Amino acid sequence: MNRIEIKEKAKAILGNNIFGNTWLMMLLVFLIYTVIIGAASNIVPPVATMLVTGPLMFGVSYVLLNKVRTEESIDIGNLFKGFNNDFGQNILLGFLMSLFIALWSLLFVIPGIVKTYAYSMAFYIKNDHPEYNWKQCLQESMRITDGHKMDLFVLDLSFIGWYIVGGLCLGIGTLWVMPYHQTAKALYYEELKNAQI
Repeated sequence: MNRIEIKEKAKAILGNNIFGNTWLMMLLVFLIYTVIIGAASNIVPPVATMLVTGPLMFGVSYVLLNKVRTEESIDIGNLFKGFNNDFGQNILLGFLMSLFIALWSLLFVIPGIVKTYAYSMAFYIKNDHPEYNWKQCLQESMRITDGHKMDLFVLDLSFIGWYIVGGLCLGIGTLWVMPYHQTAKALYYEELKNAQI
């Protein structure tokens, strides 16, 4: 999997323009996601956060996959699809994924990082297989990332320069990096999935 090609394709999907309509719409998706999660954690920390995190992660994955696979414009409303599509399983997937990563992290930092990458494709899988329950999504994510976790880590690492530059702009610039970074990860999922066929 060519990391450079994936990143170039991600930029092209976003219109190769950080102030272009597509890039800004994707930025808005991540901004809304961040604001809702932040607000939920301040209102009723454990319960509210648990109720919105999984469904919103499903929605973000839906928006990313839809953009990567089609030429359609970004529909902000799709961010909330996880509240209509198998709401209970989306809550469980988000909650249990976070719980398992936290528990693995208690052993040492490295097992937590490994599990983070092992579970990283779970919500993309949920989008492609709505009939899967939370456990099947995690198992399938572990299966398709087997042998690819280091590649994913290096892909994430390759965005550090972008985040540093974004951080120099009073931190606001990092918002522009998120669409690029996450679009690249959605493309990586597509590559992983196609490699299994």
